[in-house]
Amino acid sequence: MKATLMKLASLRTIIALILGADMVAQAGMIYNYGGSAYDIPDGNLAGAYSQITVTGADSPMSDISVAISISGGYNGDLYAYLSHNGVLVPLLNRIGVSGASAFGVSGAGMNVILSDASGFNGNLHSAGSDFLSGRWQPDGQPISPLSSASSFSPTGGSVTLDGSFRNVDPNGTWTLFFADVSAGGGQATLNGWSLNITTVPEPVSAALGCFAGVILLVTLLRSQRVRKFLDGR
Repeated sequence: MKATLMKLASLRTIIALILGADMVAQAGMIYNYGGSAYDIPDGNLAGAYSQITVTGADSPMSDISVAISISGGYNGDLYAYLSHNGVLVPLLNRIGVSGASAFGVSGAGMNVILSDASGFNGNLHSAGSDFLSGRWQPDGQPISPLSSASSFSPTGGSVTLDGSFRNVDPNGTWTLFFADVSAGGGQATLNGWSLNITTVPEPVSAALGCFAGVILLVTLLRSQRVRKFLDGR
């Protein structure tokens, strides 16, 4: 009896692998900024930008995250957005600025991943004053970084990466813009950044994958070899 149960468990594992094969094929692709590190001009709203060009994606996006590495500067002075195909998402908007804090957090630099996924540290606007690391949700406040301090929500805004870019064609140019909007906090340097993009499975490919899995499963179940396997003969 125990041997039969173990064989049944093994067969269920085989079935799960067959039906889940198409899901594995849809893992995210990472696209890295290939340029050199560059300074973000201190106290200059004109800022600086860099770009990543995505090619070869054959279906719309379902999920996106952004990894950013910055050294130096004053995090409460920084403003950044990601744009693609006419869509713009605020990633940072003067971290910590609110009616209770006109200057924001005093940390210098960060090495963060920005994503809408649950289980992260929370909205980046509510981060502390240290060097920032780990996973955060983007700021998402679509207001000017020069707005009054009381205009900022201490818990961030509602504009999200997936909500803005889901089902969009990922191919083309992605732009990361950064500005240091208040002089005197030191020099911030963008060391690098990357995109992690997951696409929606093509309907035809997904259907063919499931169909092939079902056909293979039926063939296995009908075979005398499987019957003998289950009977212990």
